[in-house]
Amino acid sequence: MDSRDEFVEYRRTRSRHLRDKLVEAHLGVAYALARGFAGHGEELEDLRQVALLALFKSVERFDPDFGVSFSTFATPTIVGELKRHLRDHGWAVRPPRDVQDRSREVASLVETLTHELHRSPTVDEVAGRGEFECDDVVEAMEALSSCRRINSAVDETLPPGVGVVEGGLDRVEKRATLATLLQHLPARQREIVVLRFFEGQTQSQIAQRMGVSQMQISRLLRRSLHELRVAAAQAAAETRQHRSEASRPRVAAGERGGNHRRGSRVLAGAAAAG
Repeated sequence: MDSRDEFVEYRRTRSRHLRDKLVEAHLGVAYALARGFAGHGEELEDLRQVALLALFKSVERFDPDFGVSFSTFATPTIVGELKRHLRDHGWAVRPPRDVQDRSREVASLVETLTHELHRSPTVDEVAGRGEFECDDVVEAMEALSSCRRINSAVDETLPPGVGVVEGGLDRVEKRATLATLLQHLPARQREIVVLRFFEGQTQSQIAQRMGVSQMQISRLLRRSLHELRVAAAQAAAETRQHRSEASRPRVAAGERGGNHRRGSRVLAGAAAAG
């Protein structure tokens, strides 16, 4: 049985034994990607564990009918988890825990204030909103800058196109399995998304391959991402509705009958009184 047949069988049976076999068969992909992130302040064994968890998730989600190989499908997921891990835990010089925690809070405040003010906030504005001292905000921002240098260095060590996520695609993946959402796209747009996000091709390469201009590819990608977000929102709404209906209390048959009989007696008594 080849790998594709094993994935088909796993989707049908959800066998734990087969799942573990598939994970073990692709450990080399996960560990190779983890090695690519070494040297940025985190132990290799920690990175291997992050990559292994991402590999496990990829095996769970992979659809062999998606039209790409498993390694092509899994690589963006594994790279994304590794980058998130380094963003949360990787520091050029590791600051104290309270500074790390404050840095994340300051980053959130900066994002919120930028949205509200339509410009970058000042240190005083961030300090006022978060009830921090200005020196604490400056220290947190310096720590954030250190962490961003780590992420920039990580990006530079990756092969071109690996793990690159353009606007909106990451949010789409958080809502539903991308393989399912892609079925909402026309075949041509689906092919472009696969080439861009799963095979790492540039817009110019895709345009040359499909015999159109790069501007057309860019326009089709934007349209595709919009349609994927709409499909994801609809799927999320349907899921919420199903959960709401499932959690709604149900009246037992005997109770319904009792209520009906009590209601009948009330109506009968009212009619007699009339």
